Amino acid sequence: MGKKKKKKKECVCSSLLNVFHLALSLQVTVFEQEHFQGKCLEFTSECCNIQECGLDNIRSIRVESGAWVGFEHHDFQGQQFILERGEYPHWDSYSGSLSYHVERLMSLRPIYCSHQSSRMIIFEKENFMGRSVELCDDYPSLQGMGWMMPEVGSMHVQCGAFVCYQFPGYRGQQYIMECERHSGDYQHWRNWGSHCQTPQIQSIRRIQH
Repeated sequence: MGKKKKKKKECVCSSLLNVFHLALSLQVTVFEQEHFQGKCLEFTSECCNIQECGLDNIRSIRVESGAWVGFEHHDFQGQQFILERGEYPHWDSYSGSLSYHVERLMSLRPIYCSHQSSRMIIFEKENFMGRSVELCDDYPSLQGMGWMMPEVGSMHVQCGAFVCYQFPGYRGQQYIMECERHSGDYQHWRNWGSHCQTPQIQSIRRIQH
């Protein structure tokens, strides 16, 4: 019994240590104009209102380390945009071919993940009911891998983090799903974000840290 308790404690400590190391390595630089021009600011933690930091808007982004999620409105509301390591010279480079054209990004936060791998279960209906499938890879088309419905009712992220897209080929509205938030439980599609108006999900991929 003592050995089991010790092993569980070691796992928890290892997970917390991974989160601590990840927090130390987070860095993103945002620019007021496209193509990395104009006033810029560097962040290593969340920002709930970019205007309070002295910028009118964010029009280009350079992610030096970690994974981040940007939001259309203040206080992490509205459309979500996944931002992984790399350069985003303009809105189209991170919008996921969003048909709802909004060149505005007013808040952002890091995506914390204490796991190297990612695994989640999607369910046919709300409250984790109906048919289910476990996912641990990237899926440009859920229907192509056997999920015959265009919708997902609920999700449970067991470890890691994913970005889900409204359409095949990683296009359309984006929804960030993390095991570190809501205990990984998304019981209803309205839990996916304040911008969510439909349970339609047709492609999913892992978030790279």
